[in-house]
Amino acid sequence: MEDLHKSEIKIDVALDENRVPEKLNWTAKDGGIENEETKAVLLSVWDSKNKESLRIDLWTKDMPVDEMKIFFHQTLVSMSDTFNRATQDEKMTATMKDFCDYFAEKLELKQK
Repeated sequence: MEDLHKSEIKIDVALDENRVPEKLNWTAKDGGIENEETKAVLLSVWDSKNKESLRIDLWTKDMPVDEMKIFFHQTLVSMSDTFNRATQDEKMTATMKDFCDYFAEKLELKQK
């Protein structure tokens, strides 16, 4: 069997005395990222044995709420694109994109 290339993604979490994230850094050397600071991380993995997704959602205590709203909107748009690439379900992708537009409108994220 051929050796597979392995790639590592690393997330370092610095916690305060109450175990609340104070600082987040991430590294993905294959992607050219080395110990970059971030304010939020949403990570989902699929447990195929139990047929459920598992999540780690982290954000620093100084993550601005307005930036969190933008982060969520961009994440939802990205998930819609990924859903389309994975399933080729154009109808549901359009529905998801409509929701993303609605989400942005209600949070007043769209440029006037």
